[in-house]
Amino acid sequence: MGYTDHTQMEIVKHQYDTVIIGSGLAGLRASLEAVKVGSVVILTKLYPTRSHSTAAQGGIGAALGNEEEDDPEWHFFDTVKGSDFLGDQDAIEFMCYSAIPIVIELEHLGVPFSRTADGKIAQRRFGGHTKYFGKEPVRRACYSADRTGHAVLHALYEQALKNQVKFFEEFQVLDIVIEDGIAQGVIALEIKRGILHLFETKAIIVASGGFGKIFKVTSNAFATTGECLSILFEQGIPLEDMEFFQFHPTGLYGLGILITEGARGEGGILINGRGERFMEKYAPTLKDLAPRDVISRAILTEIKEGRGIKGKEYVYLDLTHLDPKILEKRLPEISSFCKTYLGIDPAKEPIPVVPTAHYAMGGIPTDIKGRVLRDTNGSYVAGLYAAGECACVSVHGANRLGCNSLLDTLVFGKEAGLDVAKNFKNFLRGKIPSYRIEKVKGFIEFLNSNKGAERVAPLRERLQRTLMDKASVFRTKRSLEEALEEINNLRERFRKVELKDKGTVFNQERLQAFELYHMFNLAEALVRSALVREESRGAHYREDFPYRDDQNWLKHTFIFKTPQGVEFKFKPVVITKFQPTERIF
Repeated sequence: MGYTDHTQMEIVKHQYDTVIIGSGLAGLRASLEAVKVGSVVILTKLYPTRSHSTAAQGGIGAALGNEEEDDPEWHFFDTVKGSDFLGDQDAIEFMCYSAIPIVIELEHLGVPFSRTADGKIAQRRFGGHTKYFGKEPVRRACYSADRTGHAVLHALYEQALKNQVKFFEEFQVLDIVIEDGIAQGVIALEIKRGILHLFETKAIIVASGGFGKIFKVTSNAFATTGECLSILFEQGIPLEDMEFFQFHPTGLYGLGILITEGARGEGGILINGRGERFMEKYAPTLKDLAPRDVISRAILTEIKEGRGIKGKEYVYLDLTHLDPKILEKRLPEISSFCKTYLGIDPAKEPIPVVPTAHYAMGGIPTDIKGRVLRDTNGSYVAGLYAAGECACVSVHGANRLGCNSLLDTLVFGKEAGLDVAKNFKNFLRGKIPSYRIEKVKGFIEFLNSNKGAERVAPLRERLQRTLMDKASVFRTKRSLEEALEEINNLRERFRKVELKDKGTVFNQERLQAFELYHMFNLAEALVRSALVREESRGAHYREDFPYRDDQNWLKHTFIFKTPQGVEFKFKPVVITKFQPTERIF
């Protein structure tokens, strides 16, 4: 924000060869490669095993063919089609063909996958995954009950500890320092003591996750506020395809807690207020296993047209016809969620569900090696990488298929780590200039000393409600313009925010103020990108432009922040094998 001060703060300086921001699957997998050539530190604002990757339930997509015939080429086709043809096909092909060795590698690292009767990794159906190029559903999701992310994260965390990766937990990143197009280091705040730490490094890998908390109803954890994307955005790094934010069809009504797609993969069906299995009319072939954008719009259309349960704003996910042993063995976590939060036993009663903000398809633009791109021409920032949900490769395009998120984090987290190791000798140790330190201290001083009538929590809640009401599943020019006006008003009100907590030890109010400042940037980037794209594609549905427009919009959106305001540029989609066709499910 440009605030400066001359206050004294305790500062601790560190030097590591590679700094990784985020201890989810992308960061952990990257660390196992980078640590082979030098020292690695992972900064995380949570305890590592509480990273949001642990919330992933359903599985990892890989065409192992353990339970029925499958082929990576079919996985490639499904991902392209699911992306509504906005995914870059070179990157998608690389990911889908890397899936099999990645999963086998995880097995060897100790991930306790669920098993078939003959001991192979078990697989189940998931939305949008088919065989014979879309003709029928296929069992492709490799899973560990409905705690797949938890199982993989713990296994990788153990491997990171074994390989001497250093962790600084409960550290909030305040700045990612780039000077003259080269990554220099990271400035972070130790939440426990309120002390600044400088990490000067040769390479930085941003693996900080998504930003679903800009929405009121979300499956994302409280920490997923996306500030690392905003920190780079403010330095002129573009953000790609920010208009595409996926809403998962089945969040617990009133809470947003995710009910895995695996529940429908095991045979669960969606029911409206008339008792109808309504997905048969929206996706006659795949029905309840159609891609997420299709099902989310279908659910909200049913509700909008008065076919919610008892006229309310939810539908049912019905699992009552399944064998209770399936719920006990394969879906124990969602059964626990339903009993704990709603007092419902899903073996006996249907589950009230509604779409919940779930996953960002857009983010920091990267190439296949995880290198962060600074423009639409493929130029990259030396020593700066990104992987996982914070990055946009782009393999998900306009809509991510279920089970491709864990795959994305693992494949491209590994690639980022490999590229750091390959180019390690070419990287020079960075140096953090004093003016960057003063700028961070100045913002902290602003938060500590500012006087005003505004509070962080009400501003955050108003922002989240605005995005939910004006820029979620259904959008129009009018709703987006209203959202943008409200974002600007809230940002102005933020200048009058006053913190009640003036302390340094675990000052959560100050941390939330810092997050909120960056949430405004991300909300603006999403809304402006959605305004620019005058078509409907995947998760981006414009009611005033209800059809896909390949002639004008088969391209990626890049939004830049400049001193004069935001600027848009565009980049062609990479098409190699599959030409855009109508999406029929």
